[in-house]
Amino acid sequence: MNIMDFNVKKLAADAGTFLSRAVQFTEEKLGQAEKTELDAHLENLLSKAECTKLWTEKIMKQTEVLLQPNPNARIEEFVYEKLDRKAPSRMNNPELLGQYMIDAGNEFGPGTAYGNALIKCGETQKRIGTADRELIQTSAINFLTPLRNFIEGDYKTITKERKLLQNKRLDLDAAKTRLKKAKVVEARAASEQEVRITQSEFDRQAEITRLLLEGISSTHAHHLRCLNDFVEAQMTYYAQCYQYMLDLQKQLGSFPSTFLSNNNQSSSTPMQSVSTPSVLASASASLPSVSNSIVTSGISELKSSSGSRKARVLYDYDAANSSELSLLADEVITVYSIPGMDSDWLMGERGNQKGKVPITYLELLN
Repeated sequence: MNIMDFNVKKLAADAGTFLSRAVQFTEEKLGQAEKTELDAHLENLLSKAECTKLWTEKIMKQTEVLLQPNPNARIEEFVYEKLDRKAPSRMNNPELLGQYMIDAGNEFGPGTAYGNALIKCGETQKRIGTADRELIQTSAINFLTPLRNFIEGDYKTITKERKLLQNKRLDLDAAKTRLKKAKVVEARAASEQEVRITQSEFDRQAEITRLLLEGISSTHAHHLRCLNDFVEAQMTYYAQCYQYMLDLQKQLGSFPSTFLSNNNQSSSTPMQSVSTPSVLASASASLPSVSNSIVTSGISELKSSSGSRKARVLYDYDAANSSELSLLADEVITVYSIPGMDSDWLMGERGNQKGKVPITYLELLN
């Protein structure tokens, strides 16, 4: 019976405290009660913690997308992780492409130039797939896991202590409000004692919260080391891929250029091995200037006239709103300009459908 009386009293006290906090919070929102403000240093620490949590979540999620673009695979990995089970091993995209190339090369015949080249390309793709797995594993351990530990561990503790601080502040301000309303001497004495107790509890909780928040600087330093590990893992991965492709280029360079040419014209000289930087430099120096001048002149003519042109879609495009038109790569649509339209857009028509389309996704046809 005594235990039951104690539980009832405790329940009543908890209910009274909750009601007192609710009333204080409501009156603060309505501007009918004063609110104890946190000191500027603590406010800055809270803001820094929130900012750290926000950007850590965004970086973590986008890194997961970068390492595993397939959303279904990410969901599967998440489920297996929550079940504390190992996800089944499957070929990644480079490995799967490599296997297809090897199978095709064996089907066409390893003795043929095309079959032999497919096998060599397939083996290289599988090596890239292995390097991709190593990048994902290293990044998950050295970069993603520390970020996740902060979100699911440290920040949850900070959130819990911050909520306690909010409750202690509401208790303090409610006690101050009762002290102001107290008229009888005995009531004022009791209220003053309550204010001293709640002030002490609030100060203690503020100090606990402050100590936790000051640890955010250490978190930044730790995440910086993790970021360096991630960059090093990426550097290793891209260096491996570059070396694999360089070796493959040398192997393919041993074939006659008749088999390697992308057009139907044969050449009497073997293909020269060209380094990647020189290819990129020559491409950036010549191709964009020609293509851009053609596209720009065609667009300018179209915008200055009231006519329409046919255009081929270069890439898939998902409409952002009802005023835009979704596009599929390689389809041909009708485009035209209307007065006042943004310079980066045209109106596109496909049958009964029409809407704005981005110029950079189009190739005007003659």
